[in-house]
Amino acid sequence: MGSLHDISTATQSADDKVLINKYRPVFEKIAAGTLQREQQRILPFEQIQWLKQVGFTAVRVPVEQGGDGASLTQLFQLLIELSKADSNLTQALRGHFAFVEDRLNAHRDSDQSHWFKRFVAGEIVGNAWTEIGAVKIGEVITQVTGREGQWRVDGKKYYTTGSIFAEWLDLYAQVTKTGESVIAATRTAQDGVKIDDDWDGFGQRMTGSGTTTLVNAEVDELIPFDSRFKYQTAFYQLFHLAALSGIAYAAVDEFKQQVRQRTRVFSHGNGERTDQDVQVLQVIGKASAQAYAAEAITLQAARASQQAYQAHFAQDEEREKQANIVAEIESAQGQVVISDLVLELTSKLFDTLGASAASSKKSLDRFWRNARVISSHNPIIYKEKIIGDWEVNAKEPIFVWQIGAGVKEKG
Repeated sequence: MGSLHDISTATQSADDKVLINKYRPVFEKIAAGTLQREQQRILPFEQIQWLKQVGFTAVRVPVEQGGDGASLTQLFQLLIELSKADSNLTQALRGHFAFVEDRLNAHRDSDQSHWFKRFVAGEIVGNAWTEIGAVKIGEVITQVTGREGQWRVDGKKYYTTGSIFAEWLDLYAQVTKTGESVIAATRTAQDGVKIDDDWDGFGQRMTGSGTTTLVNAEVDELIPFDSRFKYQTAFYQLFHLAALSGIAYAAVDEFKQQVRQRTRVFSHGNGERTDQDVQVLQVIGKASAQAYAAEAITLQAARASQQAYQAHFAQDEEREKQANIVAEIESAQGQVVISDLVLELTSKLFDTLGASAASSKKSLDRFWRNARVISSHNPIIYKEKIIGDWEVNAKEPIFVWQIGAGVKEKG
């Protein structure tokens, strides 16, 4: 089999310092307005543009194609820092980076330079996979049909995270005539596409996760879903781990600043100043350690996905299979542990300030709310079962799953 993108290129990565120096100033600029966006529910259209302009959305694109050539470990290190600035942006770009990853994998066997040019030009891709309502497991209402020599798509998608900011949709659908599952690459700027900002969650409210309705929308490219990159579920989960890690660091930073500034103390406390109270310091210290652990676990799991990416280019099916299993299991293990760590620390940190921490002006609850919503994706109880089944019975993890209406008993 020929290779357009060999293994040596697949293993290359950019210089860490170069990446940090390039993107950290933008992350800091984003962080400056996060509290206002949170309190006023301002979608980060401007901040997404900043990231596009500096090239962040093409950070994984190979250097020879105009990108930074970052490894997966470097990508998720940067995403942790972005999440510390504003976790909404990390989640909003989740669908984009997944589509980029898919095109990187596809480049082994077919030229994807047309997509790389779009990414380098700042075009981003939003997610449009999930259907709700009466849709049963395995059903796909969104259908692609051929009309007058052109593919057209009709349907409705929910939780279309990031799509309101995007030029493209990574749209999961079925071809009406054949029933084949496909990704329909669809432009958002057309009359047949309507995107609503109607996400009503109590956290992660500025991710642009709403409803997308498609009526006779033109499809630019059909991609067989069976060709999707094999470590995709691990990759998607890593975004949640990076977001949680960033939230943890942001929460520790905010609470320690509040502790430094606090002048009120309790008569039965342990010092004349809050920043000298040993029990308060203990709470901050434990939360800091938990944030550190969350980041370390996330990066370890990212390394496993990097190995899966490299195995794809080695063209050794058994090696690739085993690497995908490791990537999936490690991302699941990370989810189980990190979710608990971050939910605990974003709650326990309130013990450092007392009732004043509940002030709506401070919005300190945003850390827990955002972490709680992220931790609710891909239910942990099922991931724990999958890990256990692998450990005890060597049963391979599920790489692709769906959600839909169950079968009601007739009464």
